[in-house]
Amino acid sequence: QVQLVESGGGLVQPGGSLRLSCAASRITFSLYTMGWYRQAPGKQRELVAAVTHGGSTNYADSVKGRFTISRDNAKNTVDLQMNSLKPEDTALYYCNAVLTLGSRLDYWGQGTQVTVSS
Repeated sequence: QVQLVESGGGLVQPGGSLRLSCAASRITFSLYTMGWYRQAPGKQRELVAAVTHGGSTNYADSVKGRFTISRDNAKNTVDLQMNSLKPEDTALYYCNAVLTLGSRLDYWGQGTQVTVSS
């Protein structure tokens, strides 16, 4: 059974930093596009950042210049470094793995809570 396990969430003051990590198992990690999504109460889930199997990245406009996504194919992990955090970054953050080869394979973690508050 595929597992994506997030860690690193917590409570941080505005302007602070957090690093989220997602460990994947039972997938050929290097083939997948890995992403971080978030969902705030009452809002739709949105893409925060993604990194393709080739290392190309894209970011939501709201986090550009503050967040950095990175992957380690040897460790099957994908991290999200979050700096200059704002209260509006408060959300449940989810790790996602997607592969499209004919059919689409799409997996999600359980989520980790990030709260930015003074």
